[in-house]
Amino acid sequence: MATSVEKPVLPEFSLKDKVIIVSGAARGLGLVQAEALLEAGANVHALDRLPEPSPDFAVIAERAKKEYGTSLTYYRIDVREEEKLNDLVKSIADEHGRLDGLIAAAGIQQETPALEYTGADVDKMMATNVTGVFLTAQAVARQMVRLGQKGGSMALIASMSGTVANRGLICPAYNASKAAVIQLGRNLASEWGEYGIRVNTISPGYIVTAMTEALFDKYPERRADWANGNMLGRLSTPNEYRGAAVFLLSDASSFMTGSDLRIDGGHCAW
Repeated sequence: MATSVEKPVLPEFSLKDKVIIVSGAARGLGLVQAEALLEAGANVHALDRLPEPSPDFAVIAERAKKEYGTSLTYYRIDVREEEKLNDLVKSIADEHGRLDGLIAAAGIQQETPALEYTGADVDKMMATNVTGVFLTAQAVARQMVRLGQKGGSMALIASMSGTVANRGLICPAYNASKAAVIQLGRNLASEWGEYGIRVNTISPGYIVTAMTEALFDKYPERRADWANGNMLGRLSTPNEYRGAAVFLLSDASSFMTGSDLRIDGGHCAW
């Protein structure tokens, strides 16, 4: 009796053997999305400025090695350090002889009224959230072009705050920076399409993280206000963005570039 061969389910979502860089992956959304890429078969290189990643990082790295046959490696670096960043990305590309993708999730937040915001604070916000994202994407694209690949895919993490002003959340510089990321994604897509490099952005809604939980301790009314601001009446969790990461970095989105994937529970669709 012949035995049946199990065929892969939806093979276009596979990231087997692909090499992907994820910035801001020491914790939070970046780490959760890195884990999804590992499960889909990718080898992931995590970049972050923290001296050490969260305790979950080692657990995920061990699981990747034992269960998925993939790897998760950590590098401490600030995405604003242009020369060091380019050297690191080149070394990763040289190690594998390929570089297939990027999720640029590194970013900072600061809630301050516009009348009180200092120029130095604005510069710091833009340097990390915009310049840092640009430099990371640039460093990765340079290696893709140098290696003569048929292309690659990038997902830049923006925010629904790049599309709307958040009621009750005073973050003028942050929101402006995320609007810039959305526009940056479109322009990089237009320039790099000739190399087969796709660039899209992901705009999450409100996510429950350790940072937002601390914020709710200070402003408890926001938990309900934010949840009631979207059509599902709840906040999101980092796990709900796993599929978006795999979709955008895989061949499942092979004809998608220059787009913003907004995942906000309908917040901006009222």
